[in-house]
Amino acid sequence: MADENETQDGILWPPNMLKAMQETSEKATRQQQEALRNLFMGGGASGTPDLGTISEQLGTMTQMATFKTRIQSGGRISIPDAEREALDIGEGDIVQTVIVPVKRNRDDE
Repeated sequence: MADENETQDGILWPPNMLKAMQETSEKATRQQQEALRNLFMGGGASGTPDLGTISEQLGTMTQMATFKTRIQSGGRISIPDAEREALDIGEGDIVQTVIVPVKRNRDDE
């Protein structure tokens, strides 16, 4: 039976790293929920949401993915197969990336 900290690819993750990743993911989810709440409750002068803007923003949100990855040599990151398929993106496509450091693998001096 596999260790609870071992992923499918056999990498053993330290418990504190898993906890940090989970907390970061939960924080991002809370921020997205808050943004949607503000969007639907209306933030404009009239207090009513702009349905055109809501439609555009929701359409954009369906084309987003959140996942964890490691920085590889040369600063490269990999997008998992499932995410590329879900977003219908491939080699040569331009994508926008938001980086949130989870844990550094070096000593800060």
